[in-house]
Amino acid sequence: MSMSNISINDIHSGAAHDTHDAHHVHDDGAKTTVGFWIYLMSDCLIFSVLFATFGVLAANTAGGPSGKDLFDLPFVFGETTLLLVSSFTFGMAMLNMPAGRKNKVIAWLGLTFLLGAAFIGMELYEFGNLIHEGAGPGTSAFLSAYFTLVGTHGLHVICGLLWIAVMMHQIKRYGLDGMAQRRMACLSLFWHFLDLIWICVFTFIYLREFV
Repeated sequence: MSMSNISINDIHSGAAHDTHDAHHVHDDGAKTTVGFWIYLMSDCLIFSVLFATFGVLAANTAGGPSGKDLFDLPFVFGETTLLLVSSFTFGMAMLNMPAGRKNKVIAWLGLTFLLGAAFIGMELYEFGNLIHEGAGPGTSAFLSAYFTLVGTHGLHVICGLLWIAVMMHQIKRYGLDGMAQRRMACLSLFWHFLDLIWICVFTFIYLREFV
């Protein structure tokens, strides 16, 4: 009778322990998601300040060239297209994730990486061309604000590319476990957030010069 009671107590204790562990894992996932949303909101504040600063300084060209004189709108439209398509390819990776299609997820992430890298390459070319023409960040307050805003977005994209590379390695080695799926969800939020910011950059900085 005593042995029976001990066995039943052990079973209940083990079940309670498993329930607690499952609840703990669930809490960790929820905390990760909430924490990442808080980070995105802080990033929103940073970009809001940069946009506001650019808005104030946009007319301060110090007698130098304006955006209309410097910007190549078709070229920037090409950059924009690359980043928007990369958002689609990342979405395809996320759609294949619940079905456990590891190879397809990695393939779509790889395509996203290439598109993002091409975007960064075009942005660096644009920066180099402007500096070569004597329109560097020290030329005027307008260009200083421009380089700061667009450069900050570019740094975020580079961080996103590094994160994509890490996730490709993790998924290839460990598969699409719960941790990988949580990290992919956070990366998806980050990547689409950068696309949204770039649409604002394209509209507020580039397009307004030609309207």
